[in-house]
Amino acid sequence: MATDGTASGRRSHVWMFLVLFLGLALAIAGNIYQFVRGEQVARDVALLEQNMQSQIAKMSDAAVQNLEANQQRFDDMKKQFQDQTAAAVRQARSEVKRTNGKLTDSLEKKHREIADQLSNFKQDTSDRFDKVSSDLDQTGADLKRAVGDLGIMSGEVATNSKELATLKQLGERNYFEFDLTKTKDPQRVGDIRLKLRKTDPKHNKYTLDVLADDRTIEKKDRTLNEPVQLYVAGARQPYEIVINQVKKNEVIGYLATPKVKIPRGQQQASE
Repeated sequence: MATDGTASGRRSHVWMFLVLFLGLALAIAGNIYQFVRGEQVARDVALLEQNMQSQIAKMSDAAVQNLEANQQRFDDMKKQFQDQTAAAVRQARSEVKRTNGKLTDSLEKKHREIADQLSNFKQDTSDRFDKVSSDLDQTGADLKRAVGDLGIMSGEVATNSKELATLKQLGERNYFEFDLTKTKDPQRVGDIRLKLRKTDPKHNKYTLDVLADDRTIEKKDRTLNEPVQLYVAGARQPYEIVINQVKKNEVIGYLATPKVKIPRGQQQASE
C-alpha cells in the first residue's frame, strides 16, 4: 500500500510538471507572437509614413509647379496690360494733340471772323455816327428859339417829329409827346394835366387849360409852334407846351420840362 501511494504521488508530480511546462511554453509562444506582431505593425507604420511623405512631396512639387505657372501667366498678363495701356496712352496723346491742333485752328479762325465783324461794326458805327452827327448838325441848325407867351426866351422849339427826335437826343430837357382831344376830363401829360377847350384849324389856333399845383391856367388862342410857358413848383425854368398840329377838336404836340428840379425841402427854405 505504501508502494502504491508513492507511485501515485510521483505521477501527480509529473502531471504538475507537464502542466507548468505547457503553461510556460504557451506564455513564451504568446510573447513571441506579440513581438512578431509588433514588428509587423512597426514595419506597416513605417511603410505608411514613407508613402505619405512621398505623396506629400509629390503634392508639394505639383503645387510649386502650379504656382510657378500661375506666376508666369500673371507676369504675361501684366506685361500685356502694360503694353495695351501704353499704346492707349500714346493714342490718347495723339488724339489730344490732333484735337488741340484743330481747336487752335478753329479758335484762330473764329478770332479772325470776330475781328473782321468788329472791324466792320466799328466802321458801320462810325459811318452811322457821322451820319447822325451830320443830321443833328443840320437839324440843330433848323431848330429855332422863340419868345414864349410869358415873354421868356424859350429853348429850341421842334416843329415836327424829326426835330423833336433831335431835341431828345440832345437830352437837355424831358420831352413828353401827346395827342390831345376835346374831352370832358383832362389828360395827364408828364406831371401836369391838359384839357383842350377849342381848336381853330383854319387859323392854327387853340385854347386849353393847364392844371398844375392845384390851380388851373387858361392858355387862350395860342398859335402853332408857339412856346406856351408856365412855372411849376420846384422848377427854376418854365415848362413849355408846343403844339405842332391843330385839327378839329384835336391838337398834337409835346411838353418840355427841366431835368433838374429843386427838392421840396430846399424849395420851402428858399420861400
